[in-house]
Amino acid sequence: MENLSNLTTEQRNKKTNNIDSLPVGDIIQIMNREDYHVVEAVERVLPDIESAVNAVYKSLELGGRLFYVGAGTSGRLGILDAVECPPTFSTDPNLIQAVMAGGNDAMYAAVEGAEDDPQQGFSDLQNRMVESRDVVIGIAASGRTPYVIGALEYAKAIGAATIALSCNHNAVISHYADHSIEVVVGPEILTGSTRLKAATAHKMVLNMITTSTMIKLGKVYENLMVDLHVSNQKLTLRAQSILKTITGISDDVASEVLQKANKEVKSAIVMIEADVSYFEAKQALEKANGFVRQAIQYLKARNRCSLLRLFPPRYLSILHLL
Repeated sequence: MENLSNLTTEQRNKKTNNIDSLPVGDIIQIMNREDYHVVEAVERVLPDIESAVNAVYKSLELGGRLFYVGAGTSGRLGILDAVECPPTFSTDPNLIQAVMAGGNDAMYAAVEGAEDDPQQGFSDLQNRMVESRDVVIGIAASGRTPYVIGALEYAKAIGAATIALSCNHNAVISHYADHSIEVVVGPEILTGSTRLKAATAHKMVLNMITTSTMIKLGKVYENLMVDLHVSNQKLTLRAQSILKTITGISDDVASEVLQKANKEVKSAIVMIEADVSYFEAKQALEKANGFVRQAIQYLKARNRCSLLRLFPPRYLSILHLL
């Protein structure tokens, strides 16, 4: 039997040996100081995160999907990141999926023993019909969860890209993945409670993976969420604010154009910036693979070419002087 006390995530934190006798102010100050180590730990593995992002981007660009696999807190973090992508980036809910030991019910209540079955991890991915063009990220703070190992084994067996995310050096799951991210944040303030620093580190890493990938897939223009799903009043106001920020139009015009664009912020931006119809904006975005900047550039270049055909260069220079 593996000695868990050898794992960094299971060791005692000497700075908190007497935390049970401290006043609240001191407790939260210690927690805050310990959280600084999370940022430092993530910074140390940025090259590994970059490799993971490139693998995810390559998979999604080729029509693949991203699967998070985990148990307990790790599984819940995967679910949290997956469910936030459709409203933020208008992605298909099937594009980024979370697979949790014990099923979705384990999101709210612990399913004891679910994480100890590698065959279940294998079967759960099999049931999701994971393909070779997909990418699977196994998340386990300890780096040794059997359920996650089974899932990674299945993913590798079918040729899917695999990534292991843990909080221990030389983690077991790292040996089952093409890419590994080992964010060693040190012992928790409560021994073994990886919902604390380990979970914070993993949330940061998952934020980086999906956000960077979506930026590279054209879901962002400048630093604005132009592919958000406008599904309620708050998001409608946010969409109008984005249009105003980029184009300088008024509230009324932003509302009007957004409706003409079928509540698609990308299309609305292109319509305004290139002075084209919704249909033309959609066509340009399709040609530009969804990238707003390229779509606008394409339409402006097309308009310049049309103008040159109407007016030879010598007439254009005269018009410029008028």
